[in-house]
Amino acid sequence: MTIDESEFFREATLRICGSLEIEIAMQRCLQYLSRYLPATNIALHIYDHELGIVETIAMATIDSCRAMSLRTPISARGRRQVDEQRSSRTKLMERSGDDAVAGPVVRQLGIADLPGLLLDLALEGKFVGTLSVFSEPDISFNRHHVGLLSQLNEPFAIALTNSLRYRELQTLRDTLADDNRYLQDELRTISGGEVIGAEFGLKRVMEMVRQVAPLKSPVLLIGETGVGKEVIANAIHNLSLRSNGPFIRVNCGAIPPTLMDSELFGHEKGAFTGALFQKRGRFERADGGTIFLDEIGELPLEAQVRLLRVLQEKEIERVGGTETLQVDIRVIAATHRNLDQMLAEGRFREDIYFRLRVFPIAIPPLRRRPEDIPVLAQHFIQKKSREMKKLKIPSLAPGALDRLMQYSWPGNVRELENAVERELIVSKGALLSFDDLDAKLQTTVAGKPERGGEPAWEPLELDTVMSRHISQVLSRCHGRVEGENGAARLLNIHPSTLRKRMKKMGIPFGRQGDAGDSGGGKNNHRF
Repeated sequence: MTIDESEFFREATLRICGSLEIEIAMQRCLQYLSRYLPATNIALHIYDHELGIVETIAMATIDSCRAMSLRTPISARGRRQVDEQRSSRTKLMERSGDDAVAGPVVRQLGIADLPGLLLDLALEGKFVGTLSVFSEPDISFNRHHVGLLSQLNEPFAIALTNSLRYRELQTLRDTLADDNRYLQDELRTISGGEVIGAEFGLKRVMEMVRQVAPLKSPVLLIGETGVGKEVIANAIHNLSLRSNGPFIRVNCGAIPPTLMDSELFGHEKGAFTGALFQKRGRFERADGGTIFLDEIGELPLEAQVRLLRVLQEKEIERVGGTETLQVDIRVIAATHRNLDQMLAEGRFREDIYFRLRVFPIAIPPLRRRPEDIPVLAQHFIQKKSREMKKLKIPSLAPGALDRLMQYSWPGNVRELENAVERELIVSKGALLSFDDLDAKLQTTVAGKPERGGEPAWEPLELDTVMSRHISQVLSRCHGRVEGENGAARLLNIHPSTLRKRMKKMGIPFGRQGDAGDSGGGKNNHRF
């Protein structure tokens, strides 16, 4: 049969390179080759010279195909044969199972009795793998078949190389996805998967978090420095439908104005001096997840203009780029500043303000939720003790909880955390007394500004005043509710009535209120 070799090469190559799934490409090629060769099976192999292992990565017949990773060790004789036959590149086998190299492989494939043809594949003079073709029993290949198949050396070599790289990319992608899940879990652990005070002082805040978390609406967190805005932002993300996506934090006040665009939106290679490679910005990295814009009030007006486009259109452009990129993100912003005042002064854009303030959540300072102080203190004692590798978690000294409750904590939860860490350092394993708070308490009282000779005050809700007073009395009574020295006697109220009010106001009691117990001793609160 006369064969147009140019047409044969073109048609076979189209089939070899017709799919990224190498096994599918091999089956299509085999169906074409079977018109000119007595071929019924085809397989691709790679060889690890150091280990002496042949790995079969794909196999196909006329009717089926499959990818695989069949690893077959070969003998010392087979290794020598591999080195010797590099010069010929082709080999005919009357019975494949008798060959020192092919024999162990075909026996595993169940085709040891078939005649075969081996073609070593080379690209730019470098060996990349082997193609094996098998025929029906008693129907051998000849030199004409070898000549035809040798024309396809380069297309098969390219297809094999691409397949190996594609497989490597898939492995890296799966590894990256697994690492990302692990790091997200670690981030939740570090930032706190649990919101301390969620059932007490932050109960109202957490109710709002649960309302807005499943939605896509922007959220604006308002509160003083150190109240835990990032913890609340994490809680919104973790309770949302995007919890498996990235959570990207941006401190708008920590990025220099000259780098703001590059950090937020990324840049193309060569966009400016020093841009040696393409860089993805924070918004692009947050695609499919949540971006937390902390200290949004520090964002320059120029950057606010570009942020508006992201909020409106969900589109960004890298610096120096012309391509518009779509991003699917949920924006959570936070600030300790008075944005209304900044709006009036022209330092914050009105259109940005109203798009961010779809669902504002005000986080109360620690001085307005004193019922959280005992449980927060115990949480930080345990956390910092673990970080310092302490064998035993220390307990609070008598009177320490009083000092913690009476102090106003202008630095909020962050200041409390730092105070606990400092006390753990100076205590040297003794009880935690927080004696240094006495001086701060005196300075705070003496330094309060006055108006008309009266001490300065802040308006509080009646429930807040009652909650604070009950917590302080409980602290002085060491957690005792009833009895001669109990809080109910001092407050002149029936113990059951006091417990009902405590429950209503979210004041911890019983095991919930045992902030001084390190976990191994008896309960310090007696009821």
